[in-house]
Amino acid sequence: LAENRSIDVIICVIPDEMFISLTKREKHSTEDTGKVELYLEHDFRRLLKAKCMHLGVPLQLVVESTLLTGKANRGNQDDATRAWNFATALYYKGNKTVPWRLKEERFKPKSCYVGIGFYRSRDGETISTSLAQVFDEFGHGVILRGTPVVIDKNDKRPYMSEQQAYDLLSSALSEYGKALMHMPARIVIHKTSKFRDTEIKGFNRVLEEKSISAKDFVSITNTDMRLFSDSNYPPVRGTLLSINENEGILYTRGTIDFYQTYPGAYIPNPLKIDVFENDSSLEELAEEILGLTKMNWNNTQLDGRLPITLECAKKVGEIMKYVDLGKKPQVSYSFYM
Repeated sequence: LAENRSIDVIICVIPDEMFISLTKREKHSTEDTGKVELYLEHDFRRLLKAKCMHLGVPLQLVVESTLLTGKANRGNQDDATRAWNFATALYYKGNKTVPWRLKEERFKPKSCYVGIGFYRSRDGETISTSLAQVFDEFGHGVILRGTPVVIDKNDKRPYMSEQQAYDLLSSALSEYGKALMHMPARIVIHKTSKFRDTEIKGFNRVLEEKSISAKDFVSITNTDMRLFSDSNYPPVRGTLLSINENEGILYTRGTIDFYQTYPGAYIPNPLKIDVFENDSSLEELAEEILGLTKMNWNNTQLDGRLPITLECAKKVGEIMKYVDLGKKPQVSYSFYM
């Protein structure tokens, strides 16, 4: 079929029984002693997406039960929602264009959003590796794989050296320039751990070389802090508690004013925002994060918890651990969602 016309997207329907049996964690022994048993992650969806990247065509996997209607389907979504989500994903993957995007602000500098996350190898033992997802406000962007990093002994979070931070952002902006034919006027970096001085120095070296003066370095993490509203529902989506000018608690999920209710099944968990270097205010950065939570084109849910920068980092990490180190991964998000 591909010899006669180009293929935009490959749809693969998997029977439920096969999907369950092919997705598991396998035991294996270490080579040195043969006694210590580790668990090797084996996820069929992630493995198939990784191994099919060389085809250059995005993959859309569908578990058979999601195509069934009525009582036979055990999912939580109604038929209309599943249909909308399926159509939206195919539109993005097949057309190679975004279904929606953030509103362009004429007097705001052209911004580039970089999401940096970390993932572990399939055996869970190898040191985490950094990722960079680079987006502009229109949803265009590229994906890169970084290098192994170290885990801090105190807070158990991964951090990069100055050179690693430099190499990662330098490569990301080079790929960004090749793909979009221009350099941004402003860089926003979202990271799943706090910024260390070594990382900040590495990032700033790149920005100086690229003559990019406007920057915002933002750490976005989980928090145990919760807010309570004076109504029967959780705080309104978009609620921001400013602890100080560089620290806040943001509810990206919560009560929706338009519906006068909270659409979720569980108590929403807010995000902790820590600003390390910035040319924008905490309120402006929080508003930006809120907008980026709507940029997940894998479904029609417009109140995601994480901004697309970090949501993409998480999804990419799930697939990237199955991509061999010698292979160059695809740069489009459509191959990972």
